Amino acid sequence: MSLDFLTSEFLIFVAIGFFAQIIDGALGMAFGVLTTTSLLAVGVAPAAASAMTHVTECFTTAASGASHLYNRNVDWRLVARLAPAGMIGGAIGAYVLSNIDGKVIEPFVSVYLIVVGLFILYKAFQPKFPRDVRDWIVPFVGGAGGLLDAMGGGGWGPIVTSSLLGRGHDPKKVIGSTNLTEFAVTTVISATFIVALGWSELSSALGLILGGILAAPIGAFIVRHLPVKPLMIAVSVIIIGTAAVRLV
Repeated sequence: MSLDFLTSEFLIFVAIGFFAQIIDGALGMAFGVLTTTSLLAVGVAPAAASAMTHVTECFTTAASGASHLYNRNVDWRLVARLAPAGMIGGAIGAYVLSNIDGKVIEPFVSVYLIVVGLFILYKAFQPKFPRDVRDWIVPFVGGAGGLLDAMGGGGWGPIVTSSLLGRGHDPKKVIGSTNLTEFAVTTVISATFIVALGWSELSSALGLILGGILAAPIGAFIVRHLPVKPLMIAVSVIIIGTAAVRLV
């Protein structure tokens, strides 16, 4: 394998990580889905693509979470209610995935996301009545997000962010808090892949990690300064588009 090929491959991975993290940091979702899809498109095997994505997210979510903290986009009460359930859901999902094909549930998840995306698009044009973060459904949303993220190679952002936005929570706080919480959730999921595949299968994730870390401050800056309505419209378009592609 030539040095030029390695350099080109590395830069491709950097670009994938960079652009996926800008979208994820700004909208609170889609890093896993976009990265996994992009890796498959350039010829990475499915298992390795999912593993690389989750290992990368350990670093990008840490950088993104720190950036959102700096920009005051995080509500710690929301994080405290999401994190435990998300970690438990992620651990269960990683275990189940080793015994059941996660592709079986993807159509149902995609249909759910399309419905939620349409609902958020509707809510973007309605008066806002923010809910308190003691909203009873928050831990259940976190558990489902962790479970489906582990089983489907991505889903924490689309499930958690879209559901909480649909419930009426503050978009900026939801996006910042879910990005920070995802660090804990994806670390649990990544540990399973490291045990199963070993480090040698994941060495190419370095390019993704570099691109994602470079992009993290940009996404956090965007979400702090972008008006709420365009943000919600963009979120709904990303959800519907991504879910529709996966469904088809």
